[in-house]
Amino acid sequence: MKLLRVQVPQFRVLKDVDLSFEKDFVPSIFPLGSLNGGGKSTLLQLIFGLLHCSSDPERLPYLQNLLASFKVKNSEEMQTIAKFEILDDDQVFEVEFLSFHKESVKSESFNILLESEINPETKRKQVIKTSGTLDIFTETISSFLKRKNMLYITYFLTRKYGTDLVNYPCALACKINSLNQVINIQTFLKNLSNKIFLIAPSSQVFHFIEKEQTRLLFNKEKAYSQYQISLDEVKTNLPNFFTYDFIAVNQIVKLFENARDKDFQKAVKTGEYGNSYQKLLNDLNLLFSPKKINVTPDLNGVTFKMKIDGEEIELYPEDLSHGELKRISIYAWLKSQNIENSIILMDEIENGFHPDWHYQIISDLEEWSPTNQYILATHSYELCQALTPSHVKELSPKLLK
Repeated sequence: MKLLRVQVPQFRVLKDVDLSFEKDFVPSIFPLGSLNGGGKSTLLQLIFGLLHCSSDPERLPYLQNLLASFKVKNSEEMQTIAKFEILDDDQVFEVEFLSFHKESVKSESFNILLESEINPETKRKQVIKTSGTLDIFTETISSFLKRKNMLYITYFLTRKYGTDLVNYPCALACKINSLNQVINIQTFLKNLSNKIFLIAPSSQVFHFIEKEQTRLLFNKEKAYSQYQISLDEVKTNLPNFFTYDFIAVNQIVKLFENARDKDFQKAVKTGEYGNSYQKLLNDLNLLFSPKKINVTPDLNGVTFKMKIDGEEIELYPEDLSHGELKRISIYAWLKSQNIENSIILMDEIENGFHPDWHYQIISDLEEWSPTNQYILATHSYELCQALTPSHVKELSPKLLK
């Protein structure tokens, strides 16, 4: 699975974005550069939100939060939010997400049901009035969407250009070329959602968190704690979202558990234990050389040791650098989740790294999980220079001169 092209006409600071990611480039790693405020993080979150959340009803609230930043043009009944070209099994699919407002459908029942979907009290009355049909909203607009070869996904509340009306109701739809049946579109989106990942620093503001929570960051009494609670909830509910803000002990322990199980399974089949555990240990120690890492005997944590003046001493978290902890977190996350043939969106991966590691992280990713495609939002010249100029994609204001 690869993302070959993304187009965003207008979303927050993004305007007329049209980026291509060549399918035959090796490695399939693309730095995405711009100066601060260029919209790199916004673009990654928009891609992830649309492609990861659209197929699961439990993730739709996060998509609704994200799309609250989309502004509707009064003159257009339908607007493209984003358009993607996705490569899957040697076939290219054009996936387009569109917004349409209630004037788009000349139907009184549509307008009533759109209101009922947004207003729980109205919905309750409408459900009673219609003999308890819970799916009436979707059923009403399905024929309208099918004529346009679209799948209804959800509603969201936004605003029109030139107005202060924040709670203006819109619906989100998706259409995919070559797929002319709703069930095929649903299946494709579900498969795609499992192949799109976002990894970013927790110090970033995420658009799929409720605006009321993000605005607490400007409140001196509730700022971090409330936002952190919301962020932890997001990470629980969006399985392909990860923050590399600290060492991922659970992921590292999981790696050792998986290696142990593989060795035991081989012993059962052949009578001899495998070398998965030792290979993992060697790989991890290469990341930390001359420091050594291992798992505790009860599989409840990890230990770090280092020889100093011929004596092996135990190290503690404060004895490791931010960059070392982050590097092993990325490795452990990729390996423990068995992430392959996927689209990995990574934001500010270079933070905390020495400039040499900005350059090194490209070969690290290629070695750790080479079947993936990586799109790296970055400010790092060194990271960009580890690849050809054609690999580097930019948003305005541009990073490179």
